[in-house]
This record gives sequence, structure tokens and C-alpha cells, in this order.
Amino acid sequence: AQAVCAQEGLIAPLPSLALTRKFENMAQYGKLEYWEERYTRDPEPFDWYQRWAGLKDTFVQFIQPSHNIMLVGCGNSRLSEEMYEEGYHNITNIDISQTVIKAMQEKYRDKPGMTYKQMDSRALELPDGTFNVVIDKAQLDAILCGEGSTHNAQKMLTEVSRVLNPTGVYIAVSHGQPSYRLTYLQRPEFGWTVKTFTVQKPMMGMTASLSADDKDSVHYIYVCIKGEVAP
Repeated sequence: AQAVCAQEGLIAPLPSLALTRKFENMAQYGKLEYWEERYTRDPEPFDWYQRWAGLKDTFVQFIQPSHNIMLVGCGNSRLSEEMYEEGYHNITNIDISQTVIKAMQEKYRDKPGMTYKQMDSRALELPDGTFNVVIDKAQLDAILCGEGSTHNAQKMLTEVSRVLNPTGVYIAVSHGQPSYRLTYLQRPEFGWTVKTFTVQKPMMGMTASLSADDKDSVHYIYVCIKGEVAP
């Protein structure tokens, strides 16, 4: 599993409770049971890859405060909170873990327009064309570490495309290099125009990488624009 995830480019700092098990079986990232147990034992906020400060310069090019936004695989990330503080007040957060959703519903109950729903990203219980923007920070990467990774990634991306409006934007923050990710994102059935941006990795010391052959100093931001005709 580690070799597969290294190839697919899953790389992230681990929370403190996991540091003694640095090379945790990453295939678990595709399993609900793993996340339920993890969020139960370690409820502290944790952000994969980047905080808002590192993403803002790219995100603001494509996201407006008036937009209807979904964060897929939200976990207990502070990203929505940080965006909310900057005027983005219509954010739907989904995660497969009921444990983390309950905790986040309670934490942010005083923030109108910021909602949390337990949902499987491969089968979204949401109407077509609901969102202007879908944000994914490590969700696609995590799915690509699980069993049936290619099939499940396709299901998730198909659902993302469905719930985006005709000119909507899917933004995926990933460790995966373009040679690994564009295969999934440039499928003709989506009709997405994909733009690739990079952002420097935060300085995380020796805990920044799960991949022994990591040579990149950047994370990738894939901006997939629906309904835009490529030049």
C-alpha cells in the first residue's frame, strides 16, 4: 500500500498521535472505519497539506464570496472557518465520518451558512448543479490509496461534476504530480479545462513526507473549470 500511495503522490504530515507510526498503512485512508477511529482518538483540528493562507492567492482567482461552495472530505480542517472569516458564508462541508461531522456541527453551530453533512463523496445526496465551487484538499489523494482506487476516484469525480453548475469549478489540492493526476481530471466525459498551479509546502520538518523518494517542494492545485472551451 505504501508503494501505491507513494506512486499516487499521497504525502502529508501526520497528527501527533501518529508520529510514532510514521509509515502507517496508508491503504486505510480509503476505509470509513479508519476515519471514525482516527477522529474519535484525535479530535484536534488537522489540515492536510495547506491552510487557507497558502491557498488564498490561487483560490481567490476562482471563488467569490457570493458563491455556493462545497468542501468535500472536510474532516476537522480549519479551511472553511478561515474562509468564513474572510467573507465566504455559504459553505457546505461533507465527510463520510459521522463522528467528525457531529463534532464540527457543534463547533460551528453559531456560523449561519456553514453546514456539515455526513455523506459519501462517491454518492452525493445533493441536487445537480448546486455549487459554483467544489474544494478538495487531499480527498482524491486519500481515495487513490484505498482499494478499488481508480473506480472510486471516477465515481467521486463524476459526482463532483454532477453537483457543479454549468460553469462551476472543482479545485483539488494534491501532492500528486500532473503525470499522475491529469489522467483522472482530463477525462472527456467531464469536459473540464484543467489549470495547474503550485504552492510551496509549509516547513514541517521531518514529518512532512510519507514518501521516501519525495523530490517536490510544492503541492499542486488543480483548477478544473466546467464549460470553458479550451484555447
